[in-house]
Amino acid sequence: MENNRFFPEIHGNFGFGCMRLPLIGEEVDQAEFTKMVDYFLEQGFNYFDTAHGYLGGRSETALRSCLTSRYNRNKFILTNKLSGNFFKTEEDIRPLFQQQLEACGVDYFDFFLMHAQSRNNYEHYKACRAYETAFELKAEGKVRHVGISFHDSPEMLERILTDYPQIEIVQIQFNYLDYENPNVQSRAVYEVLARHNKPVLIMEPVKGGTLAELPAPAQAVFEELQGGTAASYAVRFAAGFPQVCVVLSGMSNMQQMEDNTGFMADFQPLNEAEHQAVKKVREIYMEQNSIPCTACRYCVDGCPKKILIPDLFHAMNMKKVFKDWHQGERYQELTKENGKASDCIRCGQCERACPQHLPIRELLVQVAEVFENEKED
Repeated sequence: MENNRFFPEIHGNFGFGCMRLPLIGEEVDQAEFTKMVDYFLEQGFNYFDTAHGYLGGRSETALRSCLTSRYNRNKFILTNKLSGNFFKTEEDIRPLFQQQLEACGVDYFDFFLMHAQSRNNYEHYKACRAYETAFELKAEGKVRHVGISFHDSPEMLERILTDYPQIEIVQIQFNYLDYENPNVQSRAVYEVLARHNKPVLIMEPVKGGTLAELPAPAQAVFEELQGGTAASYAVRFAAGFPQVCVVLSGMSNMQQMEDNTGFMADFQPLNEAEHQAVKKVREIYMEQNSIPCTACRYCVDGCPKKILIPDLFHAMNMKKVFKDWHQGERYQELTKENGKASDCIRCGQCERACPQHLPIRELLVQVAEVFENEKED
């Protein structure tokens, strides 16, 4: 496996995203995660990505238990992020950063990203001198590279890169379903980064698992190729763009790990027939009119009615797209101790937090109409 052409310390172009780890209840399954970490490293990869808020802080501590306490520091690359909801003033940032180092069990981060930058939080970061602090941490040797993760328009990205040309890398949501999506604008955002010659980190290449579990007509298109899994085509699509440095996958079991590392160890971009298949699958998927939620769960934190929004959207998609009529029972389970879709008070907190810019309040009305008014099938 060749070293990364942008950052030679990174092996290959594939990374382990640690937001969707294997769980037992609400706790990380450390035995399974340890096996996944070992296998990932054995296959020659070394890039791990986390954030302070992932799994309520359990992602960082699981990495300490399963990775950083078990391997020499030069065996892995670790990225962490500065999340805006964990600091209120400039004075909060350094103590938070130190807490993140200790939680992860390291004394520096290879990459440190300003998290989920958008017009909703950028002014907060600027007012608190977050970027300046990150550059200071780099000068002190506590961070190797400074970047951002980004969820907004090409124009907003242009503004940030103009304000802070020192940014070394940018993480964006990028997959074939969002490539021309007017809400996400993956293609246009990527083109801004290419113009600025910034290395690109890819998140959500499989769109939270959506592109690994396709409607039957779409799955049939890929099966005709007699090649890899649906997830493999999604990851390879994202990895095939010239400015892409690393594609992250949030793997939660060994089967996903073995599949992803298998086709990324000897990465080959999509050929013309595969590109045409991806285009056809995109067209089929768009006709399904499903809710394009990635289950990041940012909308759940702070919901005053404790509505499990991603889970309700998943139930809706399973019923509409996959014709799974058992989802009515699933809906009842999900809302037994949590809010129903109709409990939404339309405060808008969820929409402000949504990286997909979904009209969540209106979608919850549709979910309520489907599940709360349905008769026995």
